[in-house]
Amino acid sequence: MSLVETDSPILQVAVPSPLHGSFDYLPPPHCSPQTLSPGMRVQVPFGKRKAVGVLVQIAAQSRISTQRLRPALSLLDQEPLLGKDLLELSAWASRYYHHPLGEVMSTLLPVALRNGHAAQLRTTQRWRLTEAGKAISPADLKRAPRQAALLNRLQQSSDDGLTDDELNELAIPWRATMRVLLEKTWVESLTQAAPRTAQAPGFPPRDITLNAAQHQAFDAVCAALDRFAAFALDGVTGSGKTEVYLEIIQRVIAAGRQALVLVPEIGLTPQLIDRFHARLGQAPAVLHSGLNTGERLQAWLQARNGEAAVIIGTRSAVFTPLQRPGLIIIDEEHDLSFKQQDGFRYHARDVAVWRARQLGIPIVLGSATPSFETLYNIERGRYQRIALPARVGDAKPPRVRTIDIRGQKLEGNLSPGLLQAIDRHLNQGNQVLLFLNRRGFAPTMLCHDCGWVAQCRRCDAHLTYHHGQRRLRCHHCGAEQPLFEHCPECGGGELHPLGHGTERVEQALHDRFPQFGCARIDRDSTRRKGSLEQLLEDAHSGRHRILLGTQMLAKGHHLPKVTLAAVLDGDQGLFGVDFRAGERMAQLITQVAGRAGRAALAGEVLIQTHHPDHPLLRTLLSEGYHHYAAAAMAERREAELPPYMNLALLRAEATAAAAPGHFLDAALNLAEQLRITGVTLLGPIPAPMERRAGRYRAQLLLQAEQRGDLHRLLDTWLPQLSGLPGARKVRWSVDVDPMEMT
Repeated sequence: MSLVETDSPILQVAVPSPLHGSFDYLPPPHCSPQTLSPGMRVQVPFGKRKAVGVLVQIAAQSRISTQRLRPALSLLDQEPLLGKDLLELSAWASRYYHHPLGEVMSTLLPVALRNGHAAQLRTTQRWRLTEAGKAISPADLKRAPRQAALLNRLQQSSDDGLTDDELNELAIPWRATMRVLLEKTWVESLTQAAPRTAQAPGFPPRDITLNAAQHQAFDAVCAALDRFAAFALDGVTGSGKTEVYLEIIQRVIAAGRQALVLVPEIGLTPQLIDRFHARLGQAPAVLHSGLNTGERLQAWLQARNGEAAVIIGTRSAVFTPLQRPGLIIIDEEHDLSFKQQDGFRYHARDVAVWRARQLGIPIVLGSATPSFETLYNIERGRYQRIALPARVGDAKPPRVRTIDIRGQKLEGNLSPGLLQAIDRHLNQGNQVLLFLNRRGFAPTMLCHDCGWVAQCRRCDAHLTYHHGQRRLRCHHCGAEQPLFEHCPECGGGELHPLGHGTERVEQALHDRFPQFGCARIDRDSTRRKGSLEQLLEDAHSGRHRILLGTQMLAKGHHLPKVTLAAVLDGDQGLFGVDFRAGERMAQLITQVAGRAGRAALAGEVLIQTHHPDHPLLRTLLSEGYHHYAAAAMAERREAELPPYMNLALLRAEATAAAAPGHFLDAALNLAEQLRITGVTLLGPIPAPMERRAGRYRAQLLLQAEQRGDLHRLLDTWLPQLSGLPGARKVRWSVDVDPMEMT
């Protein structure tokens, strides 16, 4: 269809929907074209509903005649909320991840802004004395006791005056009296932006002297503060990466610029907030899913207007607007949490690198166990590696060894050797950290009489038993039900929990070590707001001497009193179906080991395993993570797997078992007809868990040595998939650079 010239400007609006591209609208009624600018939010009619979209461009032509174009309903902003840099970032992310632009842009906005709320910072009202009011003596107001009391309270306050909350502490109704003082010009009212909420610093300010390796890292990054450069800060656990971050950030703030710090888990933010607040003298703005919509909006706006010099957030914070960008830091860059696994499937680490290049600022990727993608980019000269090879101060690397549990009698999944070690460390006054990446009481519930196993009705998975609530839950789809009193198959009463989750191990620890407090840190024990912070505070205070948890506990926490760290199931990742299983297991073991002996106390690490001679464990324990990574990457190169190959995964799911396979067969035939060279298609095959949440799933893998070949096929192929036979019978999605093959 040809373009049609119009007398009115055409608003090209990105609307959150599964449809790609933008949609054309006429300006809202009575809207001056001079007030329009890309980056503003616009409320528009979209089908039978109203939607909040983002104005991406103002054009003079449309492919639709003016008579058929609908006017936008209203302009929601007086100035662009998204600057040119974020509009460009959205466009790039939409193209790279082949995801609708409207949904990408919606991800950039806090929920409150997506819903059309005003982009306004919360304000507080303060009341303070004028010069005339300061000259009045309350003693002269004997016939107006309320005025005297209010005047006296204001005179006792600082020059900043008092807030409504502070005045509410008075035992008098003060508002009517305040109006009288305002009329007399003894008092003035001020409206100010509300201060950022933050915890009181738990880390006292310290005079820090960087060691030689830390200083080298600091100098390298600071030398690039005026340009793009990517640094891989490769530091062993306990080497002081956070101190390096803080020193660089202080330099960035002194230059009048902002720093964005991304962390993989909400659980890492409380400790970082305290530490950053104490060192920098100001509270960072915080962005993560644990905040309510108002808190997220305030932090987002404070970053956008430059009020927040430091922003700390999880994955989606990579899209935070920055008025004066100066630095991006990705802490624990290897972590899988940086990859969004549904919807808009972006990888925050990769988006951050593109954004740093776009803004012309340095980015620091920190980890004790760099991802293979980062090691590959170091190998190719794209990233500069900076090593922190030793722990700071007097801390020594922990002693690591395996415990062969073959044939041993375990007590709550704890071997005799591990129990002895726990007892020894506790009696020495230290703390113990135990890692098990499996929550709940037991992963399987079995009938002893007939062999029946509790299965999820909607997934190809067992139900996990949670003893505290006496319920069976599916950890894949969320379905749950009460525990059966009798076997539903044979009516027998002997239902046995098989295997061990954190809840069951916690019970065993309470039974064996009743005199020592045990803190269990997993998704179940930290559901309530503030519960994670409280558990970590109890861990730091020493109230809990035994710390038991999943990955939430293994990542990045500084626990100086922990001298023993143990992996209770060292076999869990050794035989995974995903080709990345070994890499993730090596990273987890190394990260868990890093929690032990971080201060002057010597550390010990024990790994329970049925396979003490497994090559991964042998290499990892005898020669370290980097030797293991080098060997594993050589295998990846031979097998033509990432990071030496580029992947995309086309997934399809449906309630009918055959539908996903039929759709993917048609998609495969279409791709072969397009005859785009350089791309290999593998499959389709059922997903490793074929049925999940009541839907059957299958997948088709695309593999290309050159990224350009892969995207050339996707650009041509994906727009045609909706027209294939069977496309309406399935839900399909594409995942570029998939991190999980499930």
